[in-house]
Amino acid sequence: MTQEQKAEAFRSLHEGDPFIIINPWDAGSARALEALGFKALATTSSGFAFTLGRQDGKVTLEEICAHVRLLAGVTSLPISVDLENGYGSAPEVAASAIVRVAEAGAVGGSIEDYDPETGIIYPFDQAVERVAAAVEAARRLSFPFMVTARAENYVRGNFDPDDTIARLQAFEEAGADVLYAPRLRTVDEMRSICEAVSKPVNLLARPGVSMQEMVEAGGQRISVGGQLTWVAAAAMANVAERMRDEGDFSGLAVSVPLDEWLGD
Repeated sequence: MTQEQKAEAFRSLHEGDPFIIINPWDAGSARALEALGFKALATTSSGFAFTLGRQDGKVTLEEICAHVRLLAGVTSLPISVDLENGYGSAPEVAASAIVRVAEAGAVGGSIEDYDPETGIIYPFDQAVERVAAAVEAARRLSFPFMVTARAENYVRGNFDPDDTIARLQAFEEAGADVLYAPRLRTVDEMRSICEAVSKPVNLLARPGVSMQEMVEAGGQRISVGGQLTWVAAAAMANVAERMRDEGDFSGLAVSVPLDEWLGD
């Protein structure tokens, strides 16, 4: 598929039935998830940072672009990129990040309103200005690049639904294609967010909340963030600890269908 075809397929997913946008952390997991039938991929900043031996937020835009090029080269699925804050506070920097990952092969990307340098949420007007700049940059591309605008209140311990909704509504007005408030804690919180806006809402999956419940709350797109990475890492650590402490190698008795996942 060409990038334009991927972009059109990605947009169509947001206009059809609710779907899971799955989060690979490397090329192998991307290939496996495509083989398992998922229709779109979203990078995970924390998962990718883990592959480099780093904490979340310690990866450069250049490294992200290389990651996107790698994923785009091994899978035919549309890719949306976790761009964190756009790698800078200025609106034009966030806009540049959109262009950079689009050039690397992505057809979507998210911009959040948290400033890692100061450790605070951007002031309301600045947050909206940054989303507007990202949208403007996306609209200048030759294909429909989808901008996701993230309100990070709940990630940063500010459980203020009114401010979160006000931000998402302003991001929608600024032209964002998808709206996202990560780590909403209950189905009722999810429902209140979805009912307050008219654009598709991305919801972050939570253990104990089913796909059906999130869809009934109004979610159009469900992501898992870095959690799938930690499932894989936890399984590895569990087996390794049993080897170290007990000399028990029974955990190695697994097989995966590599031929199905990776082909030739």
